[in-house]
Amino acid sequence: MIIVDAMGGDNAPDEIVRGSINAATEHGLDVVLAGRGEDILRAIERMGLSDLPRGVEIVNASEVIGIGDDPATAVRIKRDSSLTVALSLLRDGRGDALVSAGSTGALLSGATLIVRRVRGIKRAALAPYIPNTAGGFILVDCGANIECSPEYMLQFGFMGSFYAEHLLKIDSPRVGLLNNGAERTKGTALQIGAYELLGQAGLAGHINFTGNVEAKEAMTGACDVLVSDGFSGNILLKSVEGTATLVMSELKKVFLSSFKSKLAALLVKKDMSALRQKMNPDVIGGTALLGICKPVIKAHGASKAEAFTSAILQAQKTYEMGIAARLEENMAQMKVLADAEEKN
Repeated sequence: MIIVDAMGGDNAPDEIVRGSINAATEHGLDVVLAGRGEDILRAIERMGLSDLPRGVEIVNASEVIGIGDDPATAVRIKRDSSLTVALSLLRDGRGDALVSAGSTGALLSGATLIVRRVRGIKRAALAPYIPNTAGGFILVDCGANIECSPEYMLQFGFMGSFYAEHLLKIDSPRVGLLNNGAERTKGTALQIGAYELLGQAGLAGHINFTGNVEAKEAMTGACDVLVSDGFSGNILLKSVEGTATLVMSELKKVFLSSFKSKLAALLVKKDMSALRQKMNPDVIGGTALLGICKPVIKAHGASKAEAFTSAILQAQKTYEMGIAARLEENMAQMKVLADAEEKN
């Protein structure tokens, strides 16, 4: 069963409800919609439905955490918000995973306070899947932690490695550290310290650490997991998204520029459709928040129905992976390495 924050995001509740109902009716999942009951029911009516579809439940929540609310205090103040209620349901075992397109900061704060982190994990991290020429890679972190320590980034490497192993079906995923050069002395004190810890983990055989990776190399298949502080990771992610939009827009202009190019477009229509799907964030749907005791997926704030359905399917898949339990089982490795670094 997937719990949904029905009031979070730019297109709530209509697109969120539509995507959730599609997940229930087309994919056979049970969905709990947390939010203002009357608003949710009206959204269902606008879909042309007179009854609540099978597999869909509504749990009323009278408040909404807006994008302008302070993330650090909104969860505490708005205790009957759709997000707070949804997280409480997840904590209490009313569902297996949660999806929200609402405020990233509020989701991170709420998940940490209400659902709690895996014991021993210092910071939860956002881990999106980013397509590249070799298929794709997991970026950890992309914005949950603007300020990091080498220990946090060691844990990002472990979490990303476990996630990639099960999501991408790769044995011993290659873990790289985002940096401005390949040399181990590159970067600030943070990158140098993180390199040392990740290197120790690699030598111990706990992860497959391959060293520093430049942003351009990440896009050509240099690693399966890219470790970063949230500030740098977010810039990388937004740059990739912007570049993808630019490339697709320019290709469209080229193919519509003349009669000859329009004929060429017909010949490569199938290939272009495949490329568009690869670059389409709606296909992936959301970003996993790794390090929380139960699966939490952050959907894009502008998610439409298709993207939200994908996010729900991702939440179900993340639950089936059992990542939280695997992280807890292997916490000893991360702690020993971090303790050794502190003594040095």
